[in-house]
Amino acid sequence: MSFGLFRVPEPVNEPVRSYAPDTPERASLKATYADLAAKKFDVPLWIGGKAVRTGNISPIVCPHQRKAELGGFHQAGSREVGDAIVAAQAARADWAAMPWDQRAAIFLRAAALLRGPFRDKLNAATMLNQSKTAHQAEIDAACELIDFFHFNVQFLTQLYGEQPISSPGTWNRVEYRPLDGFVFAVTPFNFTSIAGNLPTAPALCGNTVVWKPASTAVLSGSVIMELLQAAGLPPGVINFVPGPPAAVGEQVLAHRDLAGVHFTGSTPVFKQMWRSIGNNIDNYVSYPRLVGETGGKDFVFAHPSADVQSLAHNLLRGAFEYQGQKCSAASRAYIPDNLWPQVREILADGVASIKVGDVSDFTNFMGAVIDARAYAKLREAIEEARSRQGGRVAEVIGGESDDKHGFFIRPAIIAGVEPEYRTMKEELFGPVLTVHIYPQARFEETLGLCERGSEYALTGAIFAENRGAIVEATETLRHAAGNFYVNDKPTGAVVGQQPFGGSRASGTNDKAGSLLNLMRWISPRTIKETFTPLRDYRYPFMDAG
Repeated sequence: MSFGLFRVPEPVNEPVRSYAPDTPERASLKATYADLAAKKFDVPLWIGGKAVRTGNISPIVCPHQRKAELGGFHQAGSREVGDAIVAAQAARADWAAMPWDQRAAIFLRAAALLRGPFRDKLNAATMLNQSKTAHQAEIDAACELIDFFHFNVQFLTQLYGEQPISSPGTWNRVEYRPLDGFVFAVTPFNFTSIAGNLPTAPALCGNTVVWKPASTAVLSGSVIMELLQAAGLPPGVINFVPGPPAAVGEQVLAHRDLAGVHFTGSTPVFKQMWRSIGNNIDNYVSYPRLVGETGGKDFVFAHPSADVQSLAHNLLRGAFEYQGQKCSAASRAYIPDNLWPQVREILADGVASIKVGDVSDFTNFMGAVIDARAYAKLREAIEEARSRQGGRVAEVIGGESDDKHGFFIRPAIIAGVEPEYRTMKEELFGPVLTVHIYPQARFEETLGLCERGSEYALTGAIFAENRGAIVEATETLRHAAGNFYVNDKPTGAVVGQQPFGGSRASGTNDKAGSLLNLMRWISPRTIKETFTPLRDYRYPFMDAG
């Protein structure tokens, strides 16, 4: 029991370290990376606070050194998934009963540990297993996850403070209970911070969790589990069960005590999970909460008044950082014909100058795409566009590929396409930017094409110096993006500054990094207490007069 209304430490966004030459952080991260690269990992499941090894081992792959032998991770089967659910259920009562400030302290400690001794290890694991550069790992695995831990505590205290008014002689209050069951967290490969936030946000609210990480990001996931255990997270609160999606997901989604799903991944997978839950709806104790952030076909729209330099360089960053493997990455652009010659020149020079290679070489801007399947899909799309040059495609700039040592694809620009060309509409999830060049007099008409141009509605940007054009684009594209940027790239949302999420086929728009997301992991109970006893059931209007 706690005695006090506590004020939590004020959250501040974690400063990004530069890793510039001759800095101590650069030397330290390089040494940690080399140490991890030399290891043979044997990553277990974590169920009820215990390491579990099944013997069904899948390799841990380094995308930029595909033949590197990094060891493997144990995969969950039906028995382990069942044990994880049992462990989550067994831990529920004690975890929910723990005073909120004590739960909060665990995640504040996790933030402090990640800021200190765990920073290099989690960054290096993200670089090694997910092929992120030092900068991309730093802004994700370190800074954003620290922010999630710290800001979520602040958001929870704000939420708990939302209380109703009371009439004379009564006291009304609302308590914010965890959900009635366990939460299933399914996390992606592309953001270590999301992998950390999806299980911990529900846990902070008092829920217990079964966590299935992406098989291509298990190494960083295992470091997150190590971090949480070091911070004092009790056994069974979060249970780590990597494994085949069908083997893990089907069993969890059919369980009667499933209370919620916290998901980031592909749109088809989320839709299938939704169908499974719908088919099982009569079997659940309560209606499961479904929170999903899925795909994107994110746009950059340029008005004829746009600043050419800013537009072009934001396209280079927005489309090609982390190999375009961000759900928010710029992947389609609408450029007016009056600006295109200048924009093309800057983009072509940029594509030619971008260095692609092993992320342990800090001079590289890009690493490798995540695996052979992604490589094949992207290469096929680029080569198809190349074969259509002079017809439906004006030109393809860049896009060379080589998978001899790693899954390397150079940045590609597919330019001069019609709005309905498939790479203007389909999510590729790689370093491919498709450009539609429109007549400058058709700004309003082309805005409409952009609004209807994709099933997704995650992020988008308008570039213009003309304020009227900004107003018109903001209005026309109101439902085309959950995160909308003015004269900035459509990626790089910061916790506490730009709550993240989209609608349409991009998800449920529950805004990770805000109070809105935490609301999904609580089940409020209203309590009314009356202090004045009732002495007569009759009302004054009933008097005879």
